[in-house]
Amino acid sequence: KMAAAAGAAAAAGLWSEVNRCGQNGDFARALKSVNKILQINKDDVTALQCKVVCLIQNGNFKEALGIINTHTKVLTSDVIAFEKAYCEYRLNRIESALKTIQSASQQTDKLKELYGQVLYRLERYDDCLAAYRDLIRNSQDEYEEERKTNLSAVVAAQSTWEKVVPEDLGLREATYELCYNSACALIGQGKLNEAMKKLQKAEELCRQSLSEDSDVTEEDIEAELAIIHGQMAYIMQLQGRTEDALQLYNQIIKLKPTDVGLLAVIANNIITINKDQNVFDSKKKVKLTNAEGVEHKLSKKQLQAIEFNKALLAMYTNQADQCHKLSASLQSQSPEHLLPVLIQAAQLCREKQHAKAVGLLQDFADQHPANAAEIKLTMAQLKIAQGSVTKACMILRSIEELQHKPGMVSALVTMYSHEEDIDSAIEVFTQAIQWYQQHQASQTRGPKSPVHLSLIREAANFKLKHGRKKEAISDLEELWKQNPKDVHTLAQLISAYSLVDPEKAKVLSKHLPSSDTMSLKVDVDALENSHGATYVRKKAAKLTGDNQQKEQGQGEVKKKKKKKKGKLPKNYDPKVTPDPERWLPMRERSYYRGRKKGKKKDQVGKGTQGSTTTGSELDASRTASSPPTSPRPGSGAAVSAASNVIPPRHQKPAGAPATKKKQQQKKKKGAKGGW
Repeated sequence: KMAAAAGAAAAAGLWSEVNRCGQNGDFARALKSVNKILQINKDDVTALQCKVVCLIQNGNFKEALGIINTHTKVLTSDVIAFEKAYCEYRLNRIESALKTIQSASQQTDKLKELYGQVLYRLERYDDCLAAYRDLIRNSQDEYEEERKTNLSAVVAAQSTWEKVVPEDLGLREATYELCYNSACALIGQGKLNEAMKKLQKAEELCRQSLSEDSDVTEEDIEAELAIIHGQMAYIMQLQGRTEDALQLYNQIIKLKPTDVGLLAVIANNIITINKDQNVFDSKKKVKLTNAEGVEHKLSKKQLQAIEFNKALLAMYTNQADQCHKLSASLQSQSPEHLLPVLIQAAQLCREKQHAKAVGLLQDFADQHPANAAEIKLTMAQLKIAQGSVTKACMILRSIEELQHKPGMVSALVTMYSHEEDIDSAIEVFTQAIQWYQQHQASQTRGPKSPVHLSLIREAANFKLKHGRKKEAISDLEELWKQNPKDVHTLAQLISAYSLVDPEKAKVLSKHLPSSDTMSLKVDVDALENSHGATYVRKKAAKLTGDNQQKEQGQGEVKKKKKKKKGKLPKNYDPKVTPDPERWLPMRERSYYRGRKKGKKKDQVGKGTQGSTTTGSELDASRTASSPPTSPRPGSGAAVSAASNVIPPRHQKPAGAPATKKKQQQKKKKGAKGGW
């Protein structure tokens, strides 16, 4: 009895210590006292609960959850449901936390708060929104502002990831968190300018709020503003201001924020700016996306985008195996997603395996008909790159939901025209027009839509351009029927009928307006003097007094310019008959016998320097009989061009300059005299 009394007294003292430490926030010391109590009574429910709370406060979630699981008989779900669910939530076991909350017999306010957080992490935004609305409606305590912040975060997530138009919650944006969430919702709607203003307001509120605390430094403020600045940079990137965005992103990275999720998003955005350039910087930034805990900080779509960019970076850095591995993994995770198969096809094309890429895309289109349109467009692009335009047209025409679209019709007609397949081009026009006729007949009997009329107009013009006037008649009649006042269409119709049915053309010509009604009030002088006119009338010069008199009189005969008599050469002899061939070049005259001097000059320099002449040029018998032309003394034997011969451009026979000068003088004199 005395031992039991002593134990009870010791336990009472320990409980007092636990209570005092709990009020002071010293949970480490409280845990020691709780452990002593459990040594006295290991199944004390209150002591076990206190131990779990102390471990949670100290951040030992795994140990706390272990104690809960080992004492299930004592710590039932009714007793410790919240603590168990919270430990699972903090250990990122979100599905287990949801089951624990749902299995609790009583839904306390604490469990409802945690339930909202769990739904947000599971991206069940509709259920989460309903949970927070219920909490705000039925709670009145000091945490109302935090609940409104969480509610605005849910709306922002819906706008960003589910493209849901957010409803006006009527929340007063008095805190920077609410302003930031409102800006995120605006970004999801594409209202970037409004979102930037909200972020600027959030930055201002954040500075005001934190500057009131004397213990907060400027570095702490910048760290808190990092997420706001990151969102500002994202808006700049969406607006095409990539340089400004890149500068702001790098400033945030230099601050080394502790939020791994923020760093991962910024690194991913920098990689998207770099694309296939600056790949070494992108490789460094990829490491930030692989930090521990990133997968628990970001949404599924954010993580998926990061993985897509990793695969693209592997492709840009020529890591073919890594690219195939990443894209195949992504395709297995998201079988219906387009990007993984497109990345694989792009990598195969880089490896010059175009046929395999087309086959991969075709298999995906067959398995996922809902996404077949985009895949087939890519297949057509690959076929065009290979030069198979006709096959590309066949693929495009197999996309039924796009056959009638003006862009598709234009592309097909252009491609068929390039291949000179006019019949197929006309068939494309016909099918598109028939689709609009059937579609309009099923909805309304009113006038044809502008797109329908535009297609008919383009079809008619195309047929007329390629000489198919007979086929263009029905289209032109339809257009004229829709607008009888269209003179241009009527003129085209008459032109087409003139080849087929002249009588019909005459009848239709009566509908043309008369020439009087079609006369245009045109200032001919202004038109002729306008910029770009092929003919411009010269303005008449103003007549002075003397000129006026000449104009009024009979006029004067214009003076004829006298031709100057040509000067005769100094050696001109009128008794000698001029040479009748004097106007012909010397080489073309009948008595020209070729140049007498410089024969060897023609031989020297034939070929590269250092080469020797060959053949008859080295025939000693020929050169010996001819008089020497070289200024150097020596016998009449042949001389090698490779010996001490002066380069051809400098070699001149004796007396050549004087002779040349004399000839030039004679030629010049003869020219003066006209001989």
